Amino acid sequence: MSKILLEDYSEFLEKIAPEVKSVLDATFADAARVISPAGLKDYLDGAKSLCNLGKGNDLVITYLEVMPQISKECGEDIIPDCITAAMKLSSLTSGEVVSLLLSNMPLVARHLGDAQLVRGYLTMIHQLASTAARGLRPMLLNIDQLLTKLTLSGLRRWSQFGAKAYRRDFKNLTSYFSLESADSRAMLEKERRGVLFVRVQKKLNFYLRALWGRDFFIRPTGAEYTDFRPYVDTRILYVPDALDDIEGIEGIEGLEIYRATVAHMAAHMMYATESMSAEQLSPAQMFFIGLLEDARVEYKAVQEFPGLKKLWRSLMLLEHEEPAEHKTMEILEGFALQLLDMDTKGDDDQLNDLAAKFHANIEENKDNNQFAWRMGIELYNLFSGRKAVPSLRILERYRVDYRDDNRVIWHYEDVNWDLGDEYIAASQSQQRFEVSPLMMAHEVDCELAGDDAQVIWTCKDLMRVYEDDLTDNARSFNETMGTEPISDPFHYHEWDYQIQLHRPDWATIYERRPTKGNPEDIENILLEHKPIAHRIRQIIDLLSPAGVQRKRGMEDGDEVDINAAIDAMISIRMGDQPNPRITMRNVLNTRDLSIVVLLDLSESTNEMVGDSDKTILQLTREAATLVSVAMEGIGDPFALHGFASDGRHDVQYFRLKDFNQHFDDEAKARLAGMKGGLSTRMGAALRHAGTHLHKQQEKRKLILLVTDGEPADIDETDPQHLRFDTKKAVEELYSTGVLTYCLTLDPHADAYVKRIFGENNYTVIENVEKLPEQLPLLFASLTA
Repeated sequence: MSKILLEDYSEFLEKIAPEVKSVLDATFADAARVISPAGLKDYLDGAKSLCNLGKGNDLVITYLEVMPQISKECGEDIIPDCITAAMKLSSLTSGEVVSLLLSNMPLVARHLGDAQLVRGYLTMIHQLASTAARGLRPMLLNIDQLLTKLTLSGLRRWSQFGAKAYRRDFKNLTSYFSLESADSRAMLEKERRGVLFVRVQKKLNFYLRALWGRDFFIRPTGAEYTDFRPYVDTRILYVPDALDDIEGIEGIEGLEIYRATVAHMAAHMMYATESMSAEQLSPAQMFFIGLLEDARVEYKAVQEFPGLKKLWRSLMLLEHEEPAEHKTMEILEGFALQLLDMDTKGDDDQLNDLAAKFHANIEENKDNNQFAWRMGIELYNLFSGRKAVPSLRILERYRVDYRDDNRVIWHYEDVNWDLGDEYIAASQSQQRFEVSPLMMAHEVDCELAGDDAQVIWTCKDLMRVYEDDLTDNARSFNETMGTEPISDPFHYHEWDYQIQLHRPDWATIYERRPTKGNPEDIENILLEHKPIAHRIRQIIDLLSPAGVQRKRGMEDGDEVDINAAIDAMISIRMGDQPNPRITMRNVLNTRDLSIVVLLDLSESTNEMVGDSDKTILQLTREAATLVSVAMEGIGDPFALHGFASDGRHDVQYFRLKDFNQHFDDEAKARLAGMKGGLSTRMGAALRHAGTHLHKQQEKRKLILLVTDGEPADIDETDPQHLRFDTKKAVEELYSTGVLTYCLTLDPHADAYVKRIFGENNYTVIENVEKLPEQLPLLFASLTA
């Protein structure tokens, strides 16, 4: 997006309200630090819209001052919602009340802690303004006290009661929303909850991090109905925005219930290797299977952290004030305790036997969710035979409250009814066969069928294209027409600097091999750069390990140096003090270094360099060729990789040359065929390069990153987000023994590269045309 200029708005604001312009001048710098260019446009357009309302300058000034704070708490996507809410409210009440609403928004954002809950708060304000506008001002004056004690759901119920009870009694309406009436205080106590999520969010994050050594993304959600259960969706843990303490002799604090809940949900994410198919299962069967899957993941969690058993067991032993709607539910709740604690026995012999079977077989099946599937069906059949399976409505009121609704353990077939594809029976699904060359030649109807063909034949022998060349130089069908396979996905976390947590499994990397080019292009590069090639030979001679060296003149060597021993004996006979250093040692000199040269292959590499007839990509190819020749000559194990990205779901990683491969014609062909395109999600690529390096046995590990710009991607509007993520990736790699060094071709990189890679871990090349010359020299200086 083009840069947002303050001057484009200053003239308008100064014309309408000169005092607003001075405020904008003071707040714009702060806003630019936390809001992206797209968000800044919304921010300034909102100021113009509020000026045009004619509700006074105080409203606009308040808006300009508070929006950066709100964006910092909840993200810049909340800006349009705040503007819309202010515009709607302006038609129902005075500008002073609208200004009061905006001035309280940073406080509201801190209390609620989630953009979706803030949107719900704005909707509630609009509804209240429509039914009891006179209560809005006193409520906003007391909003801090209200949100300290109430969740958003509780605040909504508290306000709706006052609006309905005193709709036509303006005096008591004002008294109610001012917290002065007895009814108001009574309703406040009724809706008050024990522990608010926003008060314990950091504690829960630290708790899970201490257990599993990784971050989980936890979000609050309004528990609007009685049977609400926590749930996991898109790897985010959704929990109630507040929980009551449990009173009684064995009282349990709300924080402990939160801990039990998030620990159970995290156990699903840590110990569920794959989801189970829900096809052809009834909801009741899914519930019984989920009960056993809960027991399986809790067994694994208790093995690692025995204290969790005490926490979960204390919640299962709680006595309920009212009996369950169906006697089976009490039996199932007791059976869940038997699965958690093998020492607990029930009154039902068949269930005791089933629990004993679970404990006898769980150790060897603890990583197999099909074990839970089979035992869950067995449990269902037991109750089905007794005709004691409750309805789904009753099953959903299962009173082990810390457990989630288990949607995370299931997957369903995705059906797009708009496509209208014909039904394909299972017998007609794709099949692969290996056949002889003769059958392949005579029977195949179409050599170029796509990957969606129902039957695919493969042949070990290379099948040649129909041409006159029958020598070994002829290229096969795969070489001429085939496509390179794509790897399974690799998921990596990504650092969110605004919440100071990792987004788990956020970026997805797919490894690809680029289309092969002509290896002669690489040979031509070496011919073109003959003077540099001569310098590279000097680098090879300088850095090549000398092998075994003999170190003499040592006191504690491995063997006697005969010449030194004779000299010492001569000194003794002459009455002189002998030299005690008469031993020597053979020392093996090795470099013990592995390197990944990581190339940025984004769209910007296709741009021409100044007045040159070469693109950045061509110069990058030349530099990679020369440094590869140097590393091949020295003998260091190295890999040549590249990357580009098309959003977080498709970070493309190209393996041009691997560690166990020489810089041969195949590697040269892939280097010659590499192309530039898409964006630069740098943090994920660095983490994946680090994964490859960690498999190497060498002690020293280096990632040499060659890029022409800063981290950026099409699905990320905040320019700071990927910078901070890359910085975090560099720090994580360094903590595991991998040094990252950046060679950047961006002349404006001084503004960010030092903060990302560190004081001495980058080089900015002003003259891009010298890249082929600079990269081998940089490699030599880093690895000498």
